[in-house]
Amino acid sequence: MAPTMWVKQPRNHPSPLKMMLPHSSPTRWSTLHPTQPLPSVRSSMAMLSSSRGRGNPLLCLPISRASVPAPCMGKVPIPEDAGREDDASGALHSQVTAKGHAPFPEGHAPSRACVTPETAWLPATTLLRASILAVLRMRRGQRKRKAEATEVPPVSRRRKEEEEALQERRRAAPSVREFKYNKKRVRLVSQGSELKEDARCILYWMSRDQRVQDNWAFLYAQRLALKQQLPLHVCFCLVPKFLDATIRHYGFMLKGLQEVAKECAELNIPFHLLLGYAKDVLPTFVVEHGVGGLVTDFCPLRLPRQWVEDVKERLPEDVPFAQVDAHNIVPCWVASPKQEYSARTIRGKIHAQLPEFLTEFPSVIRHPHPPSCPVEPIAWEACYSSLQVDRSVEEVEWATPGTAAGLAVLQSFITERLKFFGSHRNDPNKAALSNLSPWFHFGQVSTQRAILEVQKHRSKYKESVDAFVEEAVVRRELAENFCYYNENYDSVQGACDWAQTTLKLHAKDKRPFLYELQELEQGTTHDALWNAAQLQMVREGKMHGFLRMYWAKKILEWTHSPEKALQFAIYLNDRYELDGRDPNGYVGCLWSICGIHDQGWAERAVFGKIRYMNYAGCKRKFDVGKFERRYAPCMLSQ
Repeated sequence: MAPTMWVKQPRNHPSPLKMMLPHSSPTRWSTLHPTQPLPSVRSSMAMLSSSRGRGNPLLCLPISRASVPAPCMGKVPIPEDAGREDDASGALHSQVTAKGHAPFPEGHAPSRACVTPETAWLPATTLLRASILAVLRMRRGQRKRKAEATEVPPVSRRRKEEEEALQERRRAAPSVREFKYNKKRVRLVSQGSELKEDARCILYWMSRDQRVQDNWAFLYAQRLALKQQLPLHVCFCLVPKFLDATIRHYGFMLKGLQEVAKECAELNIPFHLLLGYAKDVLPTFVVEHGVGGLVTDFCPLRLPRQWVEDVKERLPEDVPFAQVDAHNIVPCWVASPKQEYSARTIRGKIHAQLPEFLTEFPSVIRHPHPPSCPVEPIAWEACYSSLQVDRSVEEVEWATPGTAAGLAVLQSFITERLKFFGSHRNDPNKAALSNLSPWFHFGQVSTQRAILEVQKHRSKYKESVDAFVEEAVVRRELAENFCYYNENYDSVQGACDWAQTTLKLHAKDKRPFLYELQELEQGTTHDALWNAAQLQMVREGKMHGFLRMYWAKKILEWTHSPEKALQFAIYLNDRYELDGRDPNGYVGCLWSICGIHDQGWAERAVFGKIRYMNYAGCKRKFDVGKFERRYAPCMLSQ
């Protein structure tokens, strides 16, 4: 009987794997003779790698029915992953086909994932690989079980992070009542400031900052309620339509508000969803519930500011009304008393005040004073169905709404992408951005919380942390400043005089291409990069920051006038971007088309002295072709 070679297995293997490999030519087996010890897994893998494709005589063994002992006639499993890349072994390239079979000569194909004595020729490497992979899988299983014993599961890890954040807030103060609250964050909207004696509750009108924790407006409202020993209520006024917002935006917002309502209930704070414009529903609610004081958050845009004025006019005179800037780290009216010319002029003012305002938050605690009557349940589905918005722009899948999901994105940015932010943030092909803008826009995550967490890693990633602070604090608050002090923040009239002059001088210049809104919206221009950026925005609700500048500047180059270009850019941005209808969006469009917060450059056709960007410049920045292929129409359809 032909000699037998045994494949050694670790001692703790449940049953030794025996492979009977008879041979007829001892000289061809000199390096793997049965009397010699089997090479180690590492050396066997090296041998397989070096032998591959060289015609090594060890690669084939003749096997026939006569040469296999009767007790050994059976099946030898071939692992399903024998032909795939293996993390532990490097690249184990076997001759296993896509169906899991070894490539036998025609007429001798074995049954699935097995070798039988009926086979004529079997590559020895397949069997050796099978044994090696079996050992590797078992070792990986042992390592995996050991790792599972020490690794924190995602849910537990999130709970741990939440617990750590709670401890940090508790270190700041047991509650907001004991916390040294900076009153510069607050300004009085109404004439009177005294709470009436027969007040039955305090009300926080949540609008822009849709979260419970890390919310200075929510904290101020609870502070008043705790001092007066009154219940605290929260309401949100759901308007049926808001600018160019679609179901993509409303869906994201409503799902986040459901999380807010649940968290409020856990804290003994009733949450009310009022359907309609604030001026129509809020004053009535205030009277019916005996509200003694009203607190709201801050937005510099024209329409939300009008909502505040309308409510102020209709509120009872004895109900004080306060507004808190819970969106900016340095309150907008504190950062600067006037419109700033550029980032250069506001940067020093912001950084000088960060030590005063960039502090840890106290917690919104479980409210000790319960409401006098139970809160009515909210019919979320009915609210969703009642919206009078465009439903053709679908909700996105990559961004999960709510504070919990937003904080998870923040943590993934810190652990995975922060290290690359400083060097690769302008490369659309690199995963280097925070991707937090949707959660920032809807106020589901506090910018201040993001900065507090990111700054903990400045010793390791100084360049990236400083760059993130520049964009998330200085540039964002510059945009807030512009929209607050310039009522023409969404028109060419909001630009500097030099920019309006140069755009007017070149308004009649011949355009190389002219496109209508529908062509731009569908991404059917001659420019593959521009089309890819547009289609990314349409599909994902987010365009890479660097490409936003190129995208808007090309609209100026391809439309009849600067006014039309700005109109198209704002419409597309507000309709498709999850963070549309935001100061950052308006300022981004005006920077690209009207040169705000920028300087004059060399004069050229169409642009005048507005900064120019072209396709060749993008090619020098990153692999344009790679991005175009990623968002080509055929790829998106798949």
